[in-house]
Amino acid sequence: MILLDKFNCVADITRYQASINGERVAQFFEGRETTYAELDLRASQIANGLMAAHCVPGTRIGYLGKNSDYYFEVMAGTAKANVVIAAVNWRLAPPEIEYVLNNAEVEILFVGAEFYAIAHQIIPSLPALRMVIALDGGDDAWPTFSEWRDRQSDLDPMLPIAMNDDILQMYTSGTTGHPKGVRLTNANYLDLLDQAANGGWGDWQAGEASIIAMPIFHVAGANLGVIGLAQGLKNVILRDIDPVVILDLLEQHRIRYAFFVPAVILFLNSVPGVAERDFSNLEMILYGASPISEEVLLTATDIFKCKFCQVYGLTETSGAGTMLPPEDHDPARGKLRSCGKPAATAEVRILGHDGEILPANEVGEILYRSGSLMKGYWKNDEATAKSIKDGWFYTGDAGYLDDEGYLFIHDRIKDMIVSGGENVYPAEVENALFNHPAIADVAVIGVPDDKWGEAVKAVVVLKPNQSASEEEIIRHARENIAGYKVPKSVDFVTALPRNPTGKLLKRELRAPYWEAKGRQIN
Repeated sequence: MILLDKFNCVADITRYQASINGERVAQFFEGRETTYAELDLRASQIANGLMAAHCVPGTRIGYLGKNSDYYFEVMAGTAKANVVIAAVNWRLAPPEIEYVLNNAEVEILFVGAEFYAIAHQIIPSLPALRMVIALDGGDDAWPTFSEWRDRQSDLDPMLPIAMNDDILQMYTSGTTGHPKGVRLTNANYLDLLDQAANGGWGDWQAGEASIIAMPIFHVAGANLGVIGLAQGLKNVILRDIDPVVILDLLEQHRIRYAFFVPAVILFLNSVPGVAERDFSNLEMILYGASPISEEVLLTATDIFKCKFCQVYGLTETSGAGTMLPPEDHDPARGKLRSCGKPAATAEVRILGHDGEILPANEVGEILYRSGSLMKGYWKNDEATAKSIKDGWFYTGDAGYLDDEGYLFIHDRIKDMIVSGGENVYPAEVENALFNHPAIADVAVIGVPDDKWGEAVKAVVVLKPNQSASEEEIIRHARENIAGYKVPKSVDFVTALPRNPTGKLLKRELRAPYWEAKGRQIN
């Protein structure tokens, strides 16, 4: 159970847990265990190391690595030093990673072994970077993380920290082709903890185990780790998403709480022999980040025999927003396609085209307001002003509230594609494809996909007397953008549909693929 009155900032989480649960295991990662007392001391060491490296409050620290207990050590340390951790999506292509690190003006970079080569490649293009720390050692050019950490004082710096100070900077895909840095504060995270504790989805029992399987560069992976630590759980951390390993850990550690995106739940359902496994200690599986099919959900309910709870939110809302509780997962309730109701501390409204607040069952843009709403986008006042007006966040999702106040998502206003829980903005993909010498015009859309929910499709117009195959275009994209953004298929047309002013009519391109779905998301 979260005792919110014990926390004045995120840095207080390890302090408090060390004082009451010091000998209890806080983290388990590939056989390595860390107690709460050890985690709090290491957080102080990391904080002192950053301060010795002249990191003043507000400095951006980068983390380029897969899931590890080290991430939460570093995050706890940055919290005590009042600096900001920016975890980089390691699935991005090197030019995209370089952009994020430069945009954040990262001064200290923690790098996992899988990404040493990429780091060496892009370091000459990172003018703000002053130090690189090798998380796994083995690189002569950089200090080894554990050795660097252990050289520092373990005296808690106890810096003054304001609720509005940034704690985390996460990057979300951008409508104009570049990702934006989302600034999340101590106040945002304390509101998130409040929503978890009092919202029916995250009031958990100290000493139980939670599995951290989703990537820590996503708000879901980071959040589950923080919520688990705040409640004195043992966080069992998984390096990569491997369905068989997930099932093994669920059994071996008697996992009680988990969060998976729908694509991972589908994979787990499909593992041979899954129904014979022992999940008797599993109490709740949270899911979100993309819609789930009723078939996948009902199959999982039968297999895991635990409660299921959906959480809908965005990076900009600290991953919080609405919640569909376990009792609403009864098909007879007719709410399985809903995202549930807003948290007690949150508000949702539906806005029409003319700015009017719409009544029940009318589709418009979803607006959200709560204490978990981001401070804004990093060094992008224009984008912040467009997204937040009078304290309301304009989500870009289209939906409606039913007569009981349940939120249903109907479409996406901003053309975003959600594939396997990853957000893909067509503009990013289109910008990469326009560099191909044979392409005259291109539009990228999302089409239904049984495995990933949605798949990226490119619709291409070739230049006169030019030729290019589907394979060539896909290969070109893969060289410039992350693999999950690369089109899975390419259609060739003579012209793209546009209105008289030249605006691309993507709905006309999407319509044939979505006719049978009844809504414009899968």
